Amino acid sequence: MAGLLTKGIKLSYSTSGTTSYTQIPDLMECPALGGSREKVDITTLADGAYKYIAGLKTQEDLAFKFLYDNAENGSYRLAKAITGIANWKIEFPDGTAFTFTGECSTAIDAAAVNAALTFTLTIVLNSEITVADPA
Repeated sequence: MAGLLTKGIKLSYSTSGTTSYTQIPDLMECPALGGSREKVDITTLADGAYKYIAGLKTQEDLAFKFLYDNAENGSYRLAKAITGIANWKIEFPDGTAFTFTGECSTAIDAAAVNAALTFTLTIVLNSEITVADPA
């Protein structure tokens, strides 16, 4: 069984009217992808135990951690310039791609002594996450 190292995971975006994706450099952490379905109670007064069906999938906001770089074309400057709903793509080193749409916000993370300055880009999903397997 082959394993896969997280080295090389990329987050890219494209804005309305563009077809090419721009990678945001210096990604440090990628959130869990996917979600679970909510339980919908279908119990009637005649039932002796609760019964459920699977409902809609719940997906938390996606929070990505980056190394702070506010230089031209740096991670922070690129991220904070994204406005409105954008197209997003996460690519794994093996070619697996996750695509979705969503609106993002940025926040500088807490600072500590002898630590790298980082920021978090949080995406509120506007679509389902589609997975494309590698060729």
